[in-house]
Amino acid sequence: MTTVVNNPTPAPDNGGTGFLIGTVILVLFVGILLYFAIPAIKNAGPIQVNVPAPQVTLPDTIKVVPEPAPAPTQ
Repeated sequence: MTTVVNNPTPAPDNGGTGFLIGTVILVLFVGILLYFAIPAIKNAGPIQVNVPAPQVTLPDTIKVVPEPAPAPTQ
């Protein structure tokens, strides 16, 4: 007795159409993102952080007392 294997016929590959549609959607998304993002980045300007400066008080005069040089030893 022989065994008959009935395999279904292979379906045509429609992956090219899906790839094309995905690529078009990706290009449109990137284009819209750049169209709105570049002007927003230009108008943002630098970030300003307000850190208070420390208050330092210096005296008007500084008194320096020189010490005599030690005698040379041999």
